[in-house]
Amino acid sequence: MSSTPASMNARDLSPTRDGSTSEKDRLDHGVTAGEVEPKGGDSISSSGAPRQTIFGEKKEQHRSEEDYMYEKQKISEGDHKFHKLGWIKLTVCLIVEAIALGSLSLPSAFATLGMVAGTLLSVGMGLIAIYTSYVVGQVKIKFPHVSHYADAGRLLFGRFGYEVVSVMFVLQLVLLVGSHCLTGAIAFLNITDNAICSLVFALISAIILYLIAIPPTFSELAILGYIDFASIIIAIGITIIGTGVQAGSQAGGLSAVNWSAWPKEGVTFADAWLAITNIAFAYSFAVCQFSFMDEMHTPKDYVKSIWALGIIEIFIYTVTGALVYAFVGVDVKSPALLSAGTTLSKVAFGIALPVIFISGSINTTVAARYIHGRVFKNSVIRYVNTKMGWLTWLVLIFIITLIAWIISEAIPFFSALLGLMSALFISGFTFYLPSLMWFMLIKEGSWRSKHNLTLSFANGATFVIGIAILGCGTYASVKDIINQNNSGDVRGSFTCAPIA
Repeated sequence: MSSTPASMNARDLSPTRDGSTSEKDRLDHGVTAGEVEPKGGDSISSSGAPRQTIFGEKKEQHRSEEDYMYEKQKISEGDHKFHKLGWIKLTVCLIVEAIALGSLSLPSAFATLGMVAGTLLSVGMGLIAIYTSYVVGQVKIKFPHVSHYADAGRLLFGRFGYEVVSVMFVLQLVLLVGSHCLTGAIAFLNITDNAICSLVFALISAIILYLIAIPPTFSELAILGYIDFASIIIAIGITIIGTGVQAGSQAGGLSAVNWSAWPKEGVTFADAWLAITNIAFAYSFAVCQFSFMDEMHTPKDYVKSIWALGIIEIFIYTVTGALVYAFVGVDVKSPALLSAGTTLSKVAFGIALPVIFISGSINTTVAARYIHGRVFKNSVIRYVNTKMGWLTWLVLIFIITLIAWIISEAIPFFSALLGLMSALFISGFTFYLPSLMWFMLIKEGSWRSKHNLTLSFANGATFVIGIAILGCGTYASVKDIINQNNSGDVRGSFTCAPIA
Protein backbone atom coordinates (compact mmCIF):
# COMPACT_ATOMS: atom_id res chain seq x y z
CA MET A 1 0.00 0.00 0.00
CA SER A 2 1.62 3.31 -1.11
CA SER A 3 1.92 6.24 1.27
CA THR A 4 -0.59 9.08 0.96
CA PRO A 5 0.79 12.34 -0.51
CA ALA A 6 1.06 15.17 1.99
CA SER A 7 -0.64 17.48 -0.50
CA MET A 8 -3.87 15.49 -0.52
CA ASN A 9 -6.88 17.79 -0.97
CA ALA A 10 -9.12 18.29 2.06
CA ARG A 11 -12.10 16.84 0.19
CA ASP A 12 -10.27 13.45 0.13
CA LEU A 13 -10.68 13.13 3.88
CA SER A 14 -12.85 10.09 4.52
CA PRO A 15 -15.54 10.49 7.17
CA THR A 16 -17.23 7.61 8.93
CA ARG A 17 -20.89 6.72 8.43
CA ASP A 18 -21.86 9.15 11.20
CA GLY A 19 -20.02 11.93 9.40
CA SER A 20 -16.86 12.25 11.52
CA THR A 21 -13.46 12.32 9.81
CA SER A 22 -11.65 9.00 10.14
CA GLU A 23 -8.37 8.61 12.01
CA LYS A 24 -6.96 7.09 8.82
CA ASP A 25 -7.10 10.29 6.88
CA ARG A 26 -5.77 12.44 9.67
CA LEU A 27 -2.78 10.09 10.06
CA ASP A 28 -2.29 9.69 6.32
CA HIS A 29 -1.66 13.39 5.91
CA GLY A 30 1.30 13.25 8.27
CA VAL A 31 2.66 9.72 7.64
CA THR A 32 5.72 9.24 5.48
CA ALA A 33 6.67 6.09 3.62
CA GLY A 34 8.01 3.45 5.95
CA GLU A 35 6.34 4.71 9.11
CA VAL A 36 3.31 2.47 8.66
CA GLU A 37 3.85 -0.76 6.82
CA PRO A 38 0.83 -3.02 6.30
CA LYS A 39 1.26 -6.57 7.39
CA GLY A 40 -1.68 -8.88 7.58
CA GLY A 41 -4.04 -6.01 8.17
CA ASP A 42 -2.00 -4.55 11.06
CA SER A 43 1.12 -2.40 11.21
CA ILE A 44 3.69 -1.17 13.70
CA SER A 45 5.44 2.18 13.25
CA SER A 46 9.23 2.33 13.30
CA SER A 47 9.03 4.37 16.50
CA GLY A 48 7.20 1.65 18.34
CA ALA A 49 3.78 3.29 18.22
CA PRO A 50 0.66 1.24 18.99
CA ARG A 51 -0.36 -1.35 16.44
CA GLN A 52 -2.60 0.01 13.70
CA THR A 53 -4.81 -1.30 10.93
CA ILE A 54 -4.15 -0.76 7.24
CA PHE A 55 -6.41 2.28 7.58
CA GLY A 56 -3.95 3.95 9.97
CA GLU A 57 -6.29 3.50 12.95
CA LYS A 58 -5.51 2.06 16.34
CA LYS A 59 -6.57 -1.54 16.64
CA GLU A 60 -9.41 -0.73 19.03
CA GLN A 61 -10.77 1.88 16.57
CA HIS A 62 -10.84 -0.50 13.64
CA ARG A 63 -13.59 -0.09 11.06
CA SER A 64 -14.37 -2.59 8.36
CA GLU A 65 -13.09 -1.97 4.83
CA GLU A 66 -16.75 -2.09 3.72
CA ASP A 67 -17.50 1.01 5.84
CA TYR A 68 -14.45 2.79 4.50
CA MET A 69 -15.37 2.09 0.86
CA TYR A 70 -18.97 3.18 1.56
CA GLU A 71 -17.71 6.52 2.81
CA LYS A 72 -15.41 6.99 -0.17
CA GLN A 73 -18.39 6.26 -2.43
CA LYS A 74 -20.48 8.91 -0.67
CA ILE A 75 -17.72 11.47 -1.13
CA SER A 76 -17.46 10.65 -4.83
CA GLU A 77 -21.25 10.86 -5.22
CA GLY A 78 -21.29 14.16 -3.32
CA ASP A 79 -18.63 15.73 -5.51
CA HIS A 80 -20.57 14.76 -8.61
CA LYS A 81 -23.87 15.90 -7.10
CA PHE A 82 -22.56 19.38 -6.33
CA HIS A 83 -20.87 19.97 -9.69
CA LYS A 84 -23.69 19.56 -12.21
CA LEU A 85 -24.45 23.21 -12.92
CA GLY A 86 -23.96 24.46 -16.48
CA TRP A 87 -24.08 28.08 -17.67
CA ILE A 88 -27.76 27.88 -18.66
CA LYS A 89 -28.79 26.60 -15.24
CA LEU A 90 -26.49 29.19 -13.65
CA THR A 91 -28.38 31.87 -15.57
CA VAL A 92 -31.65 30.44 -14.29
CA CYS A 93 -30.37 30.40 -10.69
CA LEU A 94 -29.23 34.01 -11.00
CA ILE A 95 -32.62 34.98 -12.45
CA VAL A 96 -34.38 33.26 -9.55
CA GLU A 97 -32.17 35.07 -7.03
CA ALA A 98 -32.27 38.44 -8.78
CA ILE A 99 -35.64 38.96 -10.44
CA ALA A 100 -38.59 38.86 -8.07
CA LEU A 101 -41.48 41.13 -7.13
CA GLY A 102 -38.88 43.78 -6.34
CA SER A 103 -38.91 44.54 -10.06
CA LEU A 104 -42.45 45.85 -9.58
CA SER A 105 -41.20 48.44 -7.10
CA LEU A 106 -39.18 50.18 -9.82
CA PRO A 107 -42.13 52.21 -11.21
CA SER A 108 -42.30 53.90 -7.80
CA ALA A 109 -38.58 54.73 -8.08
CA PHE A 110 -39.21 56.17 -11.56
CA ALA A 111 -42.03 58.27 -10.10
CA THR A 112 -39.61 59.79 -7.59
CA LEU A 113 -36.68 60.32 -9.94
CA GLY A 114 -38.54 61.10 -13.15
CA MET A 115 -38.45 59.22 -16.45
CA VAL A 116 -35.02 60.45 -17.58
CA ALA A 117 -33.08 59.80 -14.38
CA GLY A 118 -34.99 56.56 -13.74
CA THR A 119 -34.12 55.17 -17.17
CA LEU A 120 -30.48 56.27 -17.03
CA LEU A 121 -29.99 54.78 -13.56
CA SER A 122 -31.76 51.54 -14.49
CA VAL A 123 -29.56 50.99 -17.55
CA GLY A 124 -26.37 52.39 -15.99
CA MET A 125 -26.54 50.36 -12.78
CA GLY A 126 -27.36 47.27 -14.83
CA LEU A 127 -24.18 47.69 -16.89
CA ILE A 128 -22.12 48.28 -13.75
CA ALA A 129 -23.61 45.14 -12.16
CA ILE A 130 -22.65 43.11 -15.24
CA TYR A 131 -19.05 44.33 -14.97
CA THR A 132 -18.72 43.80 -11.21
CA SER A 133 -20.17 40.31 -11.57
CA TYR A 134 -17.58 39.67 -14.27
CA VAL A 135 -14.90 40.64 -11.73
CA VAL A 136 -16.46 38.33 -9.14
CA GLY A 137 -16.25 35.51 -11.69
CA GLN A 138 -12.60 36.33 -12.40
CA VAL A 139 -11.85 35.95 -8.69
CA LYS A 140 -13.56 32.55 -8.61
CA ILE A 141 -11.57 31.37 -11.64
CA LYS A 142 -8.27 32.59 -10.19
CA PHE A 143 -9.02 31.26 -6.70
CA PRO A 144 -11.11 28.06 -7.19
CA HIS A 145 -11.33 27.39 -3.45
CA VAL A 146 -13.58 30.47 -2.98
CA SER A 147 -17.00 28.89 -2.41
CA HIS A 148 -18.97 31.83 -0.99
CA TYR A 149 -18.61 35.59 -0.75
CA ALA A 150 -17.15 35.25 2.74
CA ASP A 151 -14.14 33.40 1.29
CA ALA A 152 -13.47 36.41 -0.94
CA GLY A 153 -13.56 38.55 2.20
CA ARG A 154 -10.74 36.40 3.58
CA LEU A 155 -8.67 36.98 0.43
CA LEU A 156 -9.14 40.74 0.83
CA PHE A 157 -8.72 41.24 4.58
CA GLY A 158 -7.76 37.92 6.16
CA ARG A 159 -9.73 36.34 9.01
CA PHE A 160 -11.30 39.68 9.96
CA GLY A 161 -12.65 40.14 6.42
CA TYR A 162 -13.94 36.58 6.39
CA GLU A 163 -15.95 37.00 9.57
CA VAL A 164 -17.31 40.46 8.69
CA VAL A 165 -18.41 39.44 5.19
CA SER A 166 -19.86 36.21 6.66
CA VAL A 167 -22.15 38.24 8.91
CA MET A 168 -23.12 40.57 6.04
CA PHE A 169 -23.75 37.59 3.75
CA VAL A 170 -25.91 35.53 6.10
CA LEU A 171 -27.83 38.49 7.55
CA GLN A 172 -28.73 39.86 4.11
CA LEU A 173 -29.94 36.44 2.93
CA VAL A 174 -32.00 35.79 6.07
CA LEU A 175 -33.62 39.23 5.78
CA LEU A 176 -34.45 38.49 2.14
CA VAL A 177 -36.17 35.26 3.20
CA GLY A 178 -38.16 37.26 5.73
CA SER A 179 -39.08 39.78 3.03
CA HIS A 180 -40.48 37.02 0.83
CA CYS A 181 -42.33 35.56 3.81
CA LEU A 182 -44.02 38.92 4.33
CA THR A 183 -44.65 39.37 0.60
CA GLY A 184 -46.33 35.96 0.51
CA ALA A 185 -48.63 37.04 3.33
CA ILE A 186 -49.49 40.26 1.43
CA ALA A 187 -50.29 38.20 -1.67
CA PHE A 188 -52.57 35.83 0.23
CA LEU A 189 -54.31 38.72 2.00
CA ASN A 190 -54.88 40.49 -1.33
CA ILE A 191 -56.18 37.39 -3.09
CA THR A 192 -58.56 36.45 -0.25
CA ASP A 193 -59.63 39.98 0.78
CA ASN A 194 -58.01 39.56 4.23
CA ALA A 195 -59.85 36.30 4.84
CA ILE A 196 -57.80 35.28 7.89
CA CYS A 197 -55.19 36.69 10.26
CA SER A 198 -52.11 38.06 8.47
CA LEU A 199 -49.95 36.28 11.03
CA VAL A 200 -51.38 32.94 9.87
CA PHE A 201 -50.74 33.77 6.22
CA ALA A 202 -47.15 34.71 7.10
CA LEU A 203 -46.75 31.35 8.84
CA ILE A 204 -48.14 29.55 5.79
CA SER A 205 -45.67 31.47 3.64
CA ALA A 206 -42.81 30.40 5.90
CA ILE A 207 -43.83 26.74 5.60
CA ILE A 208 -43.89 26.97 1.79
CA LEU A 209 -40.49 28.69 1.78
CA TYR A 210 -39.12 25.89 3.96
CA LEU A 211 -40.43 23.09 1.76
CA ILE A 212 -39.07 24.59 -1.47
CA ALA A 213 -35.63 25.09 0.14
CA ILE A 214 -35.25 21.37 0.95
CA PRO A 215 -33.32 20.40 -2.26
CA PRO A 216 -29.69 21.18 -1.32
CA THR A 217 -28.20 21.66 -4.80
CA PHE A 218 -28.71 24.66 -7.05
CA SER A 219 -28.93 22.33 -10.03
CA GLU A 220 -32.11 20.84 -8.54
CA LEU A 221 -33.50 24.26 -7.66
CA ALA A 222 -32.83 25.51 -11.20
CA ILE A 223 -35.60 23.25 -12.45
CA LEU A 224 -38.09 25.40 -10.52
CA GLY A 225 -36.40 28.47 -11.95
CA TYR A 226 -38.20 28.15 -15.26
CA ILE A 227 -41.54 28.31 -13.43
CA ASP A 228 -40.21 31.26 -11.42
CA PHE A 229 -39.20 33.20 -14.54
CA ALA A 230 -42.50 32.51 -16.31
CA SER A 231 -44.35 33.60 -13.15
CA ILE A 232 -42.70 37.01 -12.89
CA ILE A 233 -42.89 37.70 -16.64
CA ILE A 234 -46.62 36.96 -16.71
CA ALA A 235 -47.23 39.01 -13.53
CA ILE A 236 -45.32 41.95 -15.02
CA GLY A 237 -47.22 41.56 -18.30
CA ILE A 238 -50.56 41.62 -16.52
CA THR A 239 -49.53 44.72 -14.57
CA ILE A 240 -48.37 46.59 -17.69
CA ILE A 241 -51.44 45.64 -19.71
CA GLY A 242 -53.83 46.30 -16.83
CA THR A 243 -52.43 49.74 -16.04
CA GLY A 244 -52.25 50.58 -19.75
CA VAL A 245 -55.91 49.70 -20.30
CA GLN A 246 -56.93 51.72 -17.25
CA ALA A 247 -54.93 54.72 -18.46
CA GLY A 248 -56.43 54.53 -21.96
CA SER A 249 -60.00 54.27 -20.70
CA GLN A 250 -59.87 57.28 -18.37
CA ALA A 251 -60.93 60.78 -19.38
CA GLY A 252 -58.22 62.27 -21.58
CA GLY A 253 -56.55 58.90 -22.16
CA LEU A 254 -52.80 58.47 -21.82
CA SER A 255 -52.22 62.19 -22.20
CA ALA A 256 -54.01 62.75 -18.88
CA VAL A 257 -51.55 60.62 -16.89
CA ASN A 258 -49.51 62.72 -14.46
CA TRP A 259 -45.93 61.64 -15.21
CA SER A 260 -42.83 63.71 -15.81
CA ALA A 261 -39.40 63.37 -17.37
CA TRP A 262 -37.91 65.06 -14.30
CA PRO A 263 -37.99 64.35 -10.54
CA LYS A 264 -41.36 64.93 -8.95
CA GLU A 265 -42.00 68.25 -7.26
CA GLY A 266 -40.83 68.49 -3.67
CA VAL A 267 -38.62 65.38 -3.78
CA THR A 268 -36.13 65.42 -0.90
CA PHE A 269 -32.55 64.18 -0.73
CA ALA A 270 -33.70 61.16 1.30
CA ASP A 271 -36.53 60.36 -1.13
CA ALA A 272 -34.14 60.43 -4.08
CA TRP A 273 -31.62 58.16 -2.41
CA LEU A 274 -34.30 55.70 -1.34
CA ALA A 275 -35.28 55.38 -4.99
CA ILE A 276 -31.63 55.02 -6.07
CA THR A 277 -31.04 52.35 -3.43
CA ASN A 278 -34.16 50.57 -4.65
CA ILE A 279 -32.73 50.38 -8.18
CA ALA A 280 -29.32 49.28 -6.89
CA PHE A 281 -30.97 46.51 -4.85
CA ALA A 282 -32.64 45.19 -8.03
CA TYR A 283 -29.16 44.36 -9.39
CA SER A 284 -27.92 42.47 -6.34
CA PHE A 285 -27.25 39.09 -7.96
CA ALA A 286 -23.47 39.18 -7.21
CA VAL A 287 -24.14 38.30 -3.56
CA CYS A 288 -24.85 34.66 -4.49
CA GLN A 289 -22.59 34.34 -7.53
CA PHE A 290 -19.66 32.67 -5.76
CA SER A 291 -22.05 30.12 -4.24
CA PHE A 292 -23.62 29.31 -7.62
CA MET A 293 -20.31 29.16 -9.52
CA ASP A 294 -18.90 26.74 -6.96
CA GLU A 295 -21.38 24.17 -8.25
CA MET A 296 -20.53 24.64 -11.96
CA HIS A 297 -18.83 21.84 -13.87
CA THR A 298 -17.23 24.43 -16.21
CA PRO A 299 -16.83 27.66 -14.19
CA LYS A 300 -15.33 29.63 -17.11
CA ASP A 301 -18.74 29.58 -18.81
CA TYR A 302 -20.03 32.03 -16.21
CA VAL A 303 -19.46 34.97 -18.59
CA LYS A 304 -22.36 33.79 -20.78
CA SER A 305 -24.64 33.72 -17.73
CA ILE A 306 -23.64 37.20 -16.57
CA TRP A 307 -24.37 38.79 -19.93
CA ALA A 308 -27.63 36.86 -20.39
CA LEU A 309 -28.91 37.81 -16.94
CA GLY A 310 -27.70 41.41 -17.16
CA ILE A 311 -29.40 42.08 -20.49
CA ILE A 312 -32.62 40.40 -19.34
CA GLU A 313 -32.64 42.42 -16.12
CA ILE A 314 -31.91 45.75 -17.79
CA PHE A 315 -34.71 45.16 -20.30
CA ILE A 316 -37.30 43.99 -17.74
CA TYR A 317 -36.53 46.66 -15.14
CA THR A 318 -36.36 49.57 -17.55
CA VAL A 319 -39.45 48.61 -19.54
CA THR A 320 -41.47 47.83 -16.41
CA GLY A 321 -40.43 51.01 -14.60
CA ALA A 322 -40.96 53.29 -17.59
CA LEU A 323 -44.25 51.86 -18.92
CA VAL A 324 -46.06 51.42 -15.61
CA TYR A 325 -44.97 54.90 -14.51
CA ALA A 326 -46.19 56.32 -17.84
CA PHE A 327 -49.54 54.53 -17.43
CA VAL A 328 -50.16 55.29 -13.73
CA GLY A 329 -48.16 58.45 -12.96
CA VAL A 330 -46.76 59.73 -9.69
CA ASP A 331 -49.37 57.86 -7.64
CA VAL A 332 -48.08 54.42 -8.68
CA LYS A 333 -48.04 51.95 -5.80
CA SER A 334 -45.29 49.59 -4.72
CA PRO A 335 -45.41 46.81 -5.77
CA ALA A 336 -46.93 48.21 -8.97
CA LEU A 337 -49.40 45.37 -9.48
CA LEU A 338 -51.47 46.97 -6.71
CA SER A 339 -52.14 49.72 -9.27
CA ALA A 340 -53.64 47.30 -11.80
CA GLY A 341 -57.11 47.35 -10.25
CA THR A 342 -58.75 45.08 -7.68
CA THR A 343 -59.46 42.10 -9.93
CA LEU A 344 -56.29 42.21 -11.99
CA SER A 345 -54.12 42.65 -8.91
CA LYS A 346 -55.61 39.44 -7.45
CA VAL A 347 -54.87 37.61 -10.70
CA ALA A 348 -51.35 39.02 -10.85
CA PHE A 349 -50.65 38.14 -7.21
CA GLY A 350 -51.92 34.61 -7.82
CA ILE A 351 -49.63 34.17 -10.81
CA ALA A 352 -46.74 35.74 -8.88
CA LEU A 353 -46.95 33.23 -6.00
CA PRO A 354 -44.30 30.91 -7.56
CA VAL A 355 -41.77 33.73 -7.89
CA ILE A 356 -42.45 34.91 -4.33
CA PHE A 357 -41.63 31.52 -2.85
CA ILE A 358 -39.03 30.13 -5.27
CA SER A 359 -36.98 33.33 -5.28
CA GLY A 360 -37.28 33.50 -1.51
CA SER A 361 -36.25 29.89 -0.95
CA ILE A 362 -33.04 30.13 -2.97
CA ASN A 363 -31.76 32.63 -0.38
CA THR A 364 -32.40 30.03 2.32
CA THR A 365 -30.47 27.46 0.30
CA VAL A 366 -27.49 29.77 -0.27
CA ALA A 367 -27.27 30.73 3.41
CA ALA A 368 -27.69 27.11 4.52
CA ARG A 369 -25.08 25.86 2.06
CA TYR A 370 -22.56 28.32 3.48
CA ILE A 371 -23.29 27.51 7.14
CA HIS A 372 -23.58 23.75 6.56
CA GLY A 373 -20.37 23.64 4.55
CA ARG A 374 -18.50 25.68 7.14
CA VAL A 375 -19.61 23.55 10.09
CA PHE A 376 -19.04 20.21 8.33
CA LYS A 377 -16.16 21.16 6.02
CA ASN A 378 -14.14 18.03 6.93
CA SER A 379 -17.08 15.65 7.01
CA VAL A 380 -19.13 13.69 4.51
CA ILE A 381 -22.14 15.34 6.15
CA ARG A 382 -21.53 18.41 3.97
CA TYR A 383 -22.67 16.48 0.89
CA VAL A 384 -26.20 15.97 2.29
CA ASN A 385 -26.35 12.40 1.01
CA THR A 386 -26.28 10.48 4.29
CA LYS A 387 -28.81 10.20 7.09
CA MET A 388 -26.91 12.65 9.29
CA GLY A 389 -26.35 14.95 6.33
CA TRP A 390 -30.06 15.18 5.58
CA LEU A 391 -31.00 15.54 9.25
CA THR A 392 -28.63 18.46 9.83
CA TRP A 393 -29.68 20.07 6.53
CA LEU A 394 -33.41 19.92 7.35
CA VAL A 395 -32.83 21.32 10.84
CA LEU A 396 -30.64 24.13 9.52
CA ILE A 397 -33.07 25.38 6.85
CA PHE A 398 -35.86 25.17 9.44
CA ILE A 399 -33.87 27.40 11.81
CA ILE A 400 -33.09 29.91 9.04
CA THR A 401 -36.73 30.07 7.93
CA LEU A 402 -37.95 30.39 11.52
CA ILE A 403 -35.55 33.26 12.25
CA ALA A 404 -36.58 35.00 9.02
CA TRP A 405 -40.27 34.69 9.94
CA ILE A 406 -39.69 35.97 13.49
CA ILE A 407 -37.75 39.00 12.22
CA SER A 408 -40.40 39.81 9.60
CA GLU A 409 -43.15 39.75 12.23
CA ALA A 410 -41.26 41.21 15.19
CA ILE A 411 -40.04 44.41 13.51
CA PRO A 412 -42.94 46.70 12.53
CA PHE A 413 -40.89 48.57 9.90
CA PHE A 414 -39.45 45.42 8.35
CA SER A 415 -39.55 46.65 4.74
CA ALA A 416 -37.68 49.81 5.71
CA LEU A 417 -35.21 47.67 7.68
CA LEU A 418 -34.61 45.56 4.57
CA GLY A 419 -33.89 48.76 2.67
CA LEU A 420 -31.39 49.74 5.35
CA MET A 421 -29.67 46.37 5.20
CA SER A 422 -29.56 46.60 1.42
CA ALA A 423 -27.91 50.02 1.61
CA LEU A 424 -25.37 48.64 4.08
CA PHE A 425 -24.65 45.34 2.34
CA ILE A 426 -25.63 45.42 -1.36
CA SER A 427 -23.49 48.54 -1.78
CA GLY A 428 -20.58 46.24 -0.91
CA PHE A 429 -21.56 43.00 -2.61
CA THR A 430 -22.38 44.66 -5.94
CA PHE A 431 -20.18 47.77 -6.01
CA TYR A 432 -17.23 48.54 -3.75
CA LEU A 433 -16.08 44.99 -2.84
CA PRO A 434 -15.74 43.83 -6.50
CA SER A 435 -13.80 47.04 -7.15
CA LEU A 436 -11.42 46.21 -4.32
CA MET A 437 -11.12 42.65 -5.65
CA TRP A 438 -9.96 44.01 -9.00
CA PHE A 439 -7.32 46.26 -7.42
CA MET A 440 -6.12 43.70 -4.85
CA LEU A 441 -6.63 40.31 -6.53
CA ILE A 442 -7.03 40.67 -10.31
CA LYS A 443 -4.97 43.64 -11.46
CA GLU A 444 -1.47 42.80 -12.67
CA GLY A 445 1.10 45.57 -12.62
CA SER A 446 0.66 49.23 -11.72
CA TRP A 447 -2.80 50.78 -11.90
CA ARG A 448 -1.23 53.64 -13.90
CA SER A 449 0.13 51.36 -16.59
CA LYS A 450 -1.28 51.77 -20.09
CA HIS A 451 -3.22 48.49 -20.10
CA ASN A 452 -4.67 49.10 -16.59
CA LEU A 453 -5.50 52.80 -16.66
CA THR A 454 -9.02 52.57 -18.12
CA LEU A 455 -10.08 49.74 -15.80
CA SER A 456 -8.47 51.52 -12.86
CA PHE A 457 -10.69 54.56 -13.40
CA ALA A 458 -13.76 52.35 -14.01
CA ASN A 459 -13.21 50.39 -10.80
CA GLY A 460 -12.39 53.55 -8.89
CA ALA A 461 -15.67 55.12 -10.03
CA THR A 462 -17.57 51.95 -9.09
CA PHE A 463 -15.99 52.03 -5.64
CA VAL A 464 -17.11 55.65 -5.17
CA ILE A 465 -20.66 54.73 -6.28
CA GLY A 466 -20.74 51.90 -3.75
CA ILE A 467 -19.55 54.14 -0.92
CA ALA A 468 -22.13 56.79 -1.92
CA ILE A 469 -24.92 54.18 -1.78
CA LEU A 470 -23.57 52.96 1.56
CA GLY A 471 -23.54 56.43 3.12
CA CYS A 472 -26.46 58.22 1.46
CA GLY A 473 -28.64 55.13 1.16
CA THR A 474 -28.15 54.30 4.83
CA TYR A 475 -29.04 57.87 5.80
CA ALA A 476 -32.17 57.81 3.63
CA SER A 477 -33.28 54.44 5.02
CA VAL A 478 -32.78 55.49 8.64
CA LYS A 479 -34.72 58.69 8.01
CA ASP A 480 -37.52 56.68 6.39
CA ILE A 481 -37.71 54.41 9.45
CA ILE A 482 -37.86 57.43 11.78
CA ASN A 483 -40.58 59.08 9.66
CA GLN A 484 -42.69 55.91 9.61
CA ASN A 485 -42.34 55.52 13.35
CA ASN A 486 -43.28 59.16 14.01
CA SER A 487 -46.30 59.05 11.69
CA GLY A 488 -47.64 55.83 13.19
CA ASP A 489 -47.69 54.07 9.80
CA VAL A 490 -46.01 50.95 11.15
CA ARG A 491 -48.04 47.89 12.15
CA GLY A 492 -47.64 46.12 15.47
CA SER A 493 -45.49 43.07 16.10
CA PHE A 494 -47.09 39.63 15.66
CA THR A 495 -50.48 41.10 14.85
CA CYS A 496 -53.40 40.00 12.69
CA ALA A 497 -53.73 43.46 11.19
CA PRO A 498 -53.53 43.63 7.37
CA ILE A 499 -50.06 44.41 6.01
CA ALA A 500 -49.94 47.76 4.25
